[in-house]
Amino acid sequence: MKVLVIGSGGREHAYAWKIAQSPLVKKVFCAPGNAGIASVATCVPIDAEDVPSLLAFAQKEKIDLTICGPEGPLAKGVVDIFEAEGLKIFGASQKAAELEASKSFSKYIMEKYGIPTSKGQTFTRVQSARAYVKKVGAPIVVKADGLAAGKGVIVCQTVKEALDALDRVMVKKEFGAAGDKAVVEECLVGEEASFIAFTDGKTVLPLPSSQDHKPVFDDDKGPNTGGMGAYSPAPIVDRYLHDRVMKEVMIPTVRGMAAEGRPYKGFLYAGLMIDGDKIGVLEFNARLGDPEAQPLLMRVKSDIVPILLAIIEGRLDQCQLELDERATVCVVMASGGYPGKYGKGIPINGLDAARRMKDVVVFHAGTGTKGKQIVANGGRVLGVTALGDTVEKAIQKAYQAVEKITWRKVHYRKDIGQKALRRFQQKPAVGIVMGSDSDLDVMNGAVGMLKKFHVPFEITVASAHRTPERAAEWARNAPARGIKVIIAGAGHAAHLAGAMAAQSTLPVIGVPIDSSCLQGLDALLSTVQMPPGIPVATMAVGKPGAKNAGLLAVQILALSDAELAARLVAHRKEMADQVERKAAALLRVE
Repeated sequence: MKVLVIGSGGREHAYAWKIAQSPLVKKVFCAPGNAGIASVATCVPIDAEDVPSLLAFAQKEKIDLTICGPEGPLAKGVVDIFEAEGLKIFGASQKAAELEASKSFSKYIMEKYGIPTSKGQTFTRVQSARAYVKKVGAPIVVKADGLAAGKGVIVCQTVKEALDALDRVMVKKEFGAAGDKAVVEECLVGEEASFIAFTDGKTVLPLPSSQDHKPVFDDDKGPNTGGMGAYSPAPIVDRYLHDRVMKEVMIPTVRGMAAEGRPYKGFLYAGLMIDGDKIGVLEFNARLGDPEAQPLLMRVKSDIVPILLAIIEGRLDQCQLELDERATVCVVMASGGYPGKYGKGIPINGLDAARRMKDVVVFHAGTGTKGKQIVANGGRVLGVTALGDTVEKAIQKAYQAVEKITWRKVHYRKDIGQKALRRFQQKPAVGIVMGSDSDLDVMNGAVGMLKKFHVPFEITVASAHRTPERAAEWARNAPARGIKVIIAGAGHAAHLAGAMAAQSTLPVIGVPIDSSCLQGLDALLSTVQMPPGIPVATMAVGKPGAKNAGLLAVQILALSDAELAARLVAHRKEMADQVERKAAALLRVE
């Protein structure tokens, strides 16, 4: 096969690097490419948004598969134009790509199909936008409606900042036509994560979790950029949240786009804000993220070419992803001054030394050549990406490689991946154990409640009858791991909670699970009928009991945690307010 990659950034280098490894591929072209891509593909001097010239090249060279990397050509309809000429191309159609190309359209889709996001409004007149900002106050977010290379989102801490942002977007037109409309929305709080998946418009096949770092400086300070680094996996997206994102965000979005007559094929990227058990979509992108592409594609062991073809042909349901279990970290090295003005043509030293490192790939973005010298020619210049057995080891290796590369006024963040390390180092306060993984759906009730209150926990499977030694050892060692409360869920004879209580003096909360013909009565009696001296606080059967188990664990911990106690008070008020709203709704006359 002959393959054409459209684009010139780090993402496109990662594409070309990965595709060149496919036994199905004989030749890789990249338009326009960069100095690094030239090592794995033939670079063609055609601008990524010059769609007529790209089409003519693909026809002349008899290209078998084209992959569009950046959002610009997608928004211009490159996929529709290639397909109309009978050429195979991977990416979102022009109508589907509007999910990224228009923040107001994206907001419309999320609101219509119940996808969690922030409240906001779209404005075409700056006077109306200013009035809205003054009415709702700050903090608030101002977004240019159109494409702005990842820089059109301005988080404002004061009303004055928001009014200045509106002037930048809608009056001064710093982002060009992207600012013809502006979206003004509430500022979500929490921790950001990237959730990216393949889709053929029917099936959604997720990639591993990842986390980008948008602000230019350490500790998430300074203006937003296209991304200063990324890592995978992102521990904030655990199994519980992963499943919820699929059910509440990714699948509804794909179905919603189909219902709108805009079937979505390609990469679907949801930029998320996660706060405890709350998920909010910040934005959608219609392509693979950059710099997320670099660490993600290094973790994908599968040949991606058959997957791309399956998506084009609508048979993604036949595909699976094989992943490297190791972690990856990408550190972006940028030109000094980015995302503002920066110098070009500056020689880069040390690339060969970094390339020689095992499990390190230096992906190029804004690079060019001056004679035989590779030079920095863009804002984001390199994405130094490393594999490691853990996130910590991947971070160490990536920065070791970064230290070998220098050029005048180079800038990079020194804290990529630190959020993950802090999460991995956090000790669990609650231990959740269940007799079988089939109990997970019920026990997720406890998981969600603990997440709501930001209580760290661990979760495992151990059977009182099938693995008694494992169960006993887990309970005995729980205090040493930092655990203060145990939640145990089991069905049938349900001796698990009692077995936990027999091995530990920690408070044990039992959740009886309905998993037999007795509809949970057997589990309830087995859990609650404990002998004197070995108590188990037994909850209701099933999901309501699991939720209450999580809440009771929080109440126990709150006895010695004032912050947690305050959250409990707020939670009670929130429940009361919900009841009041529902009561008022019943009285409302339409």
